[in-house]
Amino acid sequence: MKNLVIDIGNSRIKSALFAGDELLEESVYADLDQGVVSWAALSFQKCLVSSVRMGREELEAKLPFPVEFLTSSTPIPLVNGYDTPASLGLDRLAAAVGAWHLASRKAALVIDLGTCVTYDLVDVQGVYRGGAISPGLQMRAKVMHAFTASLPEITLTPIPKTLQGTSTDSCLKIGVWSGLNFELAGFIAAYRVNFPEISIYLCGGDAESFDSLAKDHIFVVPNLVLIGLNCILNHHVA
Repeated sequence: MKNLVIDIGNSRIKSALFAGDELLEESVYADLDQGVVSWAALSFQKCLVSSVRMGREELEAKLPFPVEFLTSSTPIPLVNGYDTPASLGLDRLAAAVGAWHLASRKAALVIDLGTCVTYDLVDVQGVYRGGAISPGLQMRAKVMHAFTASLPEITLTPIPKTLQGTSTDSCLKIGVWSGLNFELAGFIAAYRVNFPEISIYLCGGDAESFDSLAKDHIFVVPNLVLIGLNCILNHHVA
């Protein structure tokens, strides 16, 4: 059976076609209309949509095929231990499912480096236990300009190679990149105190910028949310 899964995030729309657990193709779109043209040409039996930006009624009006929508009440292969499940970002939940699947149902930590950075833990019993949220790279850069009178808005490329800035621009850039890098290392070290064998998965738009962390059970999996959505769809059908 072929599944189409669609992830509508804050800045991009991503989709993937699966046959069982096998990823057949993956695409990224700037807007929904582009995606609709592409998806309408595909052959699939089931479709699951996760959206943090567009509402169900709007999507049902534009998608020319039957779909299921990921909600807080959709059956998933995890126990949701979040105190407020209705407020939990569905992309966070999907990524947690994907990580637990890739970790062969052992403890996993997801670090999603998108507009915000989210940390999400699944324990070895398959319980989603929540995590943390902090500002993403672009947000960190923009907020220093927005909330000060004299600090400029910077571009984040190229990635700095030093910790010593010699201009305001380079100091800001180093602060943003190194601050997040040290935050990631600190979170990973702290989680490993209680979960020494935990597998850690980096995903999101900025994940590949931190691929130097990819060692010792740390993996960069940009399409982790899509993998999780497919796992949820397969579980739901079963």
